Amino acid sequence: MPNHVHLVMLPKRPLPVIMRWLKGSTARKADLILGRTGEIFWQDESFDHIVRDEAELDWLVHYVERNPVTAALISNPAAWPWSSAGWEVKTPTPVAQEV
Repeated sequence: MPNHVHLVMLPKRPLPVIMRWLKGSTARKADLILGRTGEIFWQDESFDHIVRDEAELDWLVHYVERNPVTAALISNPAAWPWSSAGWEVKTPTPVAQEV
């Protein structure tokens, strides 16, 4: 999205630690690309939500993937280059084991 980000994840670290790293590293990279210094890139707040079951997770992923369509940026969720909607589910190739 041009003005916000949706992220669905299973955190393995405390959320404030993840958000500090995520916002800090992406802001530095964006500022380099945009040739900016000393300007705030991200807003201070973020909005988190605990997913309670599989049905809610499915609904949330669908909502996030459809968000660019709802915003009239694309017509098909899979066309959004940063979305999981276009990912193909592939079975991993078995690793050859030494005998």
